[in-house]
Amino acid sequence: MQFKLTSDFKPTGDQPAAIKQLVSGIESEEKYQTLLGVTGSGKTFTVANIIQQVQRPTLVLAHNKTLAAQLYSEFKQFFPENAVEYFVSYYDYYQPEAYIPVSGTYIEKDLSINEEIEKLRLSTTSSLLSGRRDVIVIASVSCLYGIGNPVEFQKNVISLKTNEVISRTALLHKLVQSLYSRTEGEFNHGNFRIKGDTVEIFPSYADDPFRVHFFGDKIEEIEAFDARDAKVIEKYEKLNIYPANMFVTSPDVLQNAIWQIQQDMVKQVEYFREVHAFG
Repeated sequence: MQFKLTSDFKPTGDQPAAIKQLVSGIESEEKYQTLLGVTGSGKTFTVANIIQQVQRPTLVLAHNKTLAAQLYSEFKQFFPENAVEYFVSYYDYYQPEAYIPVSGTYIEKDLSINEEIEKLRLSTTSSLLSGRRDVIVIASVSCLYGIGNPVEFQKNVISLKTNEVISRTALLHKLVQSLYSRTEGEFNHGNFRIKGDTVEIFPSYADDPFRVHFFGDKIEEIEAFDARDAKVIEKYEKLNIYPANMFVTSPDVLQNAIWQIQQDMVKQVEYFREVHAFG
């Protein structure tokens, strides 16, 4: 899908010339360009026109969450039919572990994670891995550190299609591997539940859950539904379900890590035995 700019306004004044120059610079692969003389929403509108012309996935970096939220809102209005995503730190509050030697005070790590921002972060990751090109990511600079391993995230994407032969149990194992948790009670983001021959999955990145109907070991139907009244919203022939958490690990990496820990443990035991023997 291509970028489609939606606006009642047209570039005026110096904007058309600036847009033309910046587009030319991007197409000639200039590394750095600076837009001068435009402020606020006018700058966002200019950049939106550039995105419309170059038709490339775009990363917009802001120096704080407040500006990132403003830009996200503006780009959402300019590109309502495209994937405009918001990727900022999901901590409402973060107190790192600390020790004050003077008073002998130990302060334990404390944090509060905003679930809505976590959903938006996962939505960003799923849009980028879906293969679509019409993606704009609005991000703050600090959030780019420690965002997980995209290769491991991709490995744990669950691809489903109608008439596919897969047992319900195999799907449940894949969901658990992708960090979804089974529930019999409240149905929230990151949960799945079983109702007879039907598996209902509520992705961490989506507003609506999915329902997978089985007939024996074959997928009969895949649909999105409203969590409030269970009404079907849309049916799918194919569906990708992305992990419930960015820090997912595939079984082979996990088993290798366990093996390495075991080897280290054996070496440490041997070392302590030698120390004890000489002691």
